[in-house]
Amino acid sequence: MKQFELKYGCNPNQKPALIYMNDGKDLPIEILNGRPGYINFLDAFNSWQLVKELKKATGLPCAASFKHVSPTSAAVGLPLGDALKKACFVENDSLSPLACAYARARGTDRMCSFGDWVALSDECDLSTALLIKREVSDGVIAPGYAPDALEVLKTKRKGGYNIVRIDASYVPEPTETKQVFGVTFSQGRNEVEITPDILNNIVTQNKTLPESAVRDRIISLITLKYTQSNSVCFAFDGQAIGVGAGQQSRIHCTRLAGSKADTWFLRQHEKVLSLPFAPDLSRPDRDNVIDGYINKNEEDVCADGIWQKYFSVRPDPLTDEDKALWLAGRDGVSLGSDAFFPFSDNIDRAKKSGVKYVAQPGGSIRDDAVIACCDKYGMAMAFTGIRLFHH
Repeated sequence: MKQFELKYGCNPNQKPALIYMNDGKDLPIEILNGRPGYINFLDAFNSWQLVKELKKATGLPCAASFKHVSPTSAAVGLPLGDALKKACFVENDSLSPLACAYARARGTDRMCSFGDWVALSDECDLSTALLIKREVSDGVIAPGYAPDALEVLKTKRKGGYNIVRIDASYVPEPTETKQVFGVTFSQGRNEVEITPDILNNIVTQNKTLPESAVRDRIISLITLKYTQSNSVCFAFDGQAIGVGAGQQSRIHCTRLAGSKADTWFLRQHEKVLSLPFAPDLSRPDRDNVIDGYINKNEEDVCADGIWQKYFSVRPDPLTDEDKALWLAGRDGVSLGSDAFFPFSDNIDRAKKSGVKYVAQPGGSIRDDAVIACCDKYGMAMAFTGIRLFHH
């Protein structure tokens, strides 16, 4: 296939819209079902790069949940503990390693993953397809699909679910171009490899790094490589648990990522896991209710006259004291940043979400203050010397 005509571009008024190869070669994809759109393909190609690179770096099957050209999460295929299984609503499922990666990625930030694009590093198996089938999603990209998995996915969205197979051996040209306002930009592709070696320059007093912290910081940095900048990523237990993307101020990235990480931890609180949902509550409504229950949105879901819409019995509120006590027990979280931290307030905020290990490029005139703040909390921080802006 030399080109593919899209329904429209970013918005319905932007026509015509196509994807094609400048050199006239065939596209490196096969559309097995549906008709992906412009933004779908932006998500597909960015997310595929992420999972392919993460698989190469970790040797584990990987999955990513993408929305509007940034990941909500990326994860490797480690087994899930009982609480995390319940928080991700997969406690009754038999999970392959790839399905574990998908359950983690899709279960991290369920509010933002609503209507996402899925990327899988390995052939989609039936276990993974059954999980994807029951979530609201726009499409999936993978290097292949088992026949039974493909049949399951083809039933989504009344048969219109977008399913893309990509040639796993495809390597793009070393120079990439794009146009903005009729002006063509050209640059070398960002081929920098995120490996454990870039974490060797530990600048803090604490230089102790368990293998899990090396893995999680690799996950955070590769996730950032395909996240719209500025960006900060919290990672824990083999997955990105909070992504702060596209903010103009780095502290706002850290606050956003930290708040998402806090919500991920709180989803595993015993009060959340035991919420008595009404039997007819839909999956998306349940996710909204959990978010409101944890974060006390303007509509308190436990209030008089409201809780009956969501629950079979009135639940106990998750108090500020409950949340503070639960989050105080968090530790061992890894944090990556796509550029240097200009102020130590980022470290102060990171500490509140259990961060113990940090990776950032370094190079700020206030590096000494940031290092001193890490030392105050006993954190281990590496200067990678590598900036990961992505636009």
